[in-house]
Amino acid sequence: MEQSKVEAQAGKSAASVVETLNRTKDTLGGIANDAMDAAASDLEQLRADLDGLRQTLATFLAQAGEEAVRSARDVSASLADAGSNLAASAAERGKGLAGELEDAARRNPLGALAGALVLGIVIGAWGRGRGR
Repeated sequence: MEQSKVEAQAGKSAASVVETLNRTKDTLGGIANDAMDAAASDLEQLRADLDGLRQTLATFLAQAGEEAVRSARDVSASLADAGSNLAASAAERGKGLAGELEDAARRNPLGALAGALVLGIVIGAWGRGRGR
């Protein structure tokens, strides 16, 4: 009789162990499913964040390109204005110099002729020296 009590007790213990193992397996399966669902959700959120970052970067690059073009236009306009002012100033100075030379030639015609003759000789000598 004692042996049957031991066998009955062992049967109950084995059933209890099997039941505990099944509950543990079910709990672990639930935890694994929850972890996979959370990972999938995190992955979707990461994809959305990366897409938003890509769009932000594209917008930033487009704006930076527009700013670079605008800056280049501003610089070229400034350079063109400066060149125009320089040319106008040079033209005014050239007119002033031509007027002064004309006035000097009218006041002293012989000096102007002598200066032109000397200049012609110098240019002729310089041209002859280059021709050799």
